[in-house]
Amino acid sequence: MLGRREPVPFAFLAEADRFRSNVTPPPRERASAAQIAGRWLLGLTVTAGLVGSLVIGTPALTPDTSGPGTEQSQASERR
Repeated sequence: MLGRREPVPFAFLAEADRFRSNVTPPPRERASAAQIAGRWLLGLTVTAGLVGSLVIGTPALTPDTSGPGTEQSQASERR
């Protein structure tokens, strides 16, 4: 039983790399002016959102030197 050679059921897969098709795919459809404008508008909106969040968020990340930690409160003056 070990000596008997049977063909592989999917032998055509091994030969697939040698197969070349003569059928060309259809050309890509060009984007319309509205689609291009929509893509630009979406990109501009995302960029503006990132820049806006950076501008608004930057002051919150800076260390605050004039906070309550540097000034003494009235309760500590009475002690």
